Amino acid sequence: MITLHHCVSARSFRPLWMLEELALPYRLRMLPFPPRVWQRDFLADNPLGTVPLLEDGAVRMTESAAICQYLSSRVPGTPLAVAPDEPDYAAWLNWLHQGEATLTFPQTLVLRYGRFEPPERRQPQVAEDYSRWFLARLKAVDAALATGAPWLCGGRFTAADVSVGYALMVAGHLGLLERMSPAIQAYWQRLQQRPAFVRALAAQHQAALDQGVPTTPAPDTGPPA
Repeated sequence: MITLHHCVSARSFRPLWMLEELALPYRLRMLPFPPRVWQRDFLADNPLGTVPLLEDGAVRMTESAAICQYLSSRVPGTPLAVAPDEPDYAAWLNWLHQGEATLTFPQTLVLRYGRFEPPERRQPQVAEDYSRWFLARLKAVDAALATGAPWLCGGRFTAADVSVGYALMVAGHLGLLERMSPAIQAYWQRLQQRPAFVRALAAQHQAALDQGVPTTPAPDTGPPA
């Protein structure tokens, strides 16, 4: 049984969404955000105190995009993966990791200096600068969608769309969706209509209620009191 350590709508939403897309059985362990502050015993499981942490037998992983790639490899022949002998294999890998390394990275600075720090430590100019950085990095997504393709690569929905889609999810929490192109806004609407996306949202909400964890999405969390 796979165990996913997860905070509501944090980066660990990527593997949760993947688990639902792949119909793999899993156990969801909910943590308050940020767990390194509110759940100190979690440091024994992950010294970084971050989510995701995925446990699958002896496997332990903490990088959300890498976990998406790993999960797709557990289901041979899944359309969520692009195989090495397919023309879009390299593009799939690039999008899969671009979703985290290129798109989510600037969002972490927007969140930290726009929301997570106490008011006296916030830096509105940093938050705005990195919001613009994130929006500029979406030019590659725009170019991929300019052909009229509904998904990023492989001619189908894949784990790459999960990775990039999570960055758009965070952008929604940051109020940045209206600053995106119509093509990207339409792409985000398609992603939200995926039944597995809807199930993942419901699963994290119910698990948070059942486990006594706040249901506030991680991107909407304020500074520790």
